[in-house]
Amino acid sequence: MNKTYDAVVIGAGHNGLTCANYLARKGLKVKVVERRHVVGGAVVTEEFHPGYRNSTCSYAVSLLNPKVIRDLELQKYGLEIKDREFTALVLGSKDSYLFIDSNLEQFFAQLRQACPGDDESYRAYEKVIQQVADVLRDIVLETPPNIGGGLTDLWRAGKLANRMRRLDPALQRETIKLFTMSVADYLKQWFGGDLILALESYIAMVGNMQSVYAGGSAYVLLHHMFGEVNGKKGAWGHVTGGMGGITQAMAKSAEAQGVEIEVSAPVNGVIVKDNRACGVRLEDGREIHAKVTAANVNPKLLFQKLVRQEDVDADFSRQIDHYRCVSGTFRMNVALDELPRFRCLDGKPDYERYLQGSVFVTNSMQYNERAWQDAVNLGWSQKPIVHMMIPSLYDDTLAPEGKHVASMFCQHFNPVLPNGGNWDDVREQVADLIIDTVNDYAPNFRQAVSGRMALSPLDLEREFGLTGGDIFHGCVQPDQLFSLRPVAGYADYRMPVKGLYLCGSGAHPGGGVTGCPGHNAAREILKDIR
Repeated sequence: MNKTYDAVVIGAGHNGLTCANYLARKGLKVKVVERRHVVGGAVVTEEFHPGYRNSTCSYAVSLLNPKVIRDLELQKYGLEIKDREFTALVLGSKDSYLFIDSNLEQFFAQLRQACPGDDESYRAYEKVIQQVADVLRDIVLETPPNIGGGLTDLWRAGKLANRMRRLDPALQRETIKLFTMSVADYLKQWFGGDLILALESYIAMVGNMQSVYAGGSAYVLLHHMFGEVNGKKGAWGHVTGGMGGITQAMAKSAEAQGVEIEVSAPVNGVIVKDNRACGVRLEDGREIHAKVTAANVNPKLLFQKLVRQEDVDADFSRQIDHYRCVSGTFRMNVALDELPRFRCLDGKPDYERYLQGSVFVTNSMQYNERAWQDAVNLGWSQKPIVHMMIPSLYDDTLAPEGKHVASMFCQHFNPVLPNGGNWDDVREQVADLIIDTVNDYAPNFRQAVSGRMALSPLDLEREFGLTGGDIFHGCVQPDQLFSLRPVAGYADYRMPVKGLYLCGSGAHPGGGVTGCPGHNAAREILKDIR
């Protein structure tokens, strides 16, 4: 006999678990169904080589909203986030580098040496970004106004306008620039040195396959500043045991509220009767009936595979068909017998400190642009951008004693290969190229790698439901943000089928491990149920 619930949630990723938890805390009977064998979606920790564990996809915490942590009592259920001293090593030529030290005086001394004249500009630039981010930070927990909506939407638009009034005219100008300019043109107003331009322009490239000269690409500089770790704005942290610690705590918290979570339960389709979602049909033929259906999946996946085309109008379908999903990301985890020995750090007495944070293989904004051009023309960058972190330096639960794991987040890699190529045929070739790229700077690296997990854009789509390999469930570009995400007129988490809601990163505020789309969708669902 089929059971009926108040709500069924498709996908036990962090936003699905967040949405389910908030609904259950208001007394709703909630069921979550997950296609994979484990909860977490792309926020999981898994063993990828015997004895070596790492965060499989997402790899650092900053954007997880403090309200979500607090409301869901995640620390009570085992979440431990450690402050991580922010450092960044930007590798220039084989022997040059820029080290961003948490000791600001040492950092500015480094910056003066590597990028003369940019140290004073950096102070002013960082202040502007932080001030704008501070004013806009709270909008991540708000429901965007719908274009063409009613009085509620006008009120929401007025709130946003009132928030912008808190900025003086100079900062209002900078806000408009950040939402409209290319990251290249915006940064050139501040900096001249190659290494600082390489790092700052890369920030706008994270999971975002586009030219550094693309209009609106400067916005992503702000997106990554909305985070907070243990009360420190813009900070980054490490989850003990890897990012799966977040979703494990979320699952335990949800189950304590009575949420039923079923894994290995792929959804075949959304049941729609009389233009109302009535639950889901699983691939094994079972039906789960519910008053409300919340989808923590990419909007394209939802409306191209799970909802019948005849259940939505032609214009909405056309908008979804043209919703852009492309991160350009190739994700690797590697098991290391020893730490990489970067040539530029030879003889440094405090060597490990340089590796405690992020290591970037990119030496200029032009390097980043060429990586994108290669991906467009050839399928993947011949000299990829590599962002490496070695979490085993501060978390000994991830690797055997004396060994290490490294996360490698790499750009740019086109999900659609030219001439009909298939990623399964070239995955290992590309993984070798990435390892060789790092080996050019650390000559022991290739030999140190004892095991690896390589995830192409196709793997990310096939295994984690990330359409187009898009880690953000849709490009975070100006025409796919706020009131335009995922489609104008449907930014309030309510989809064109009544009773169907979008609670994943394809809704505002977009990607990253935030919990905000799940939080916001639950709020709107509860309003409608009342």
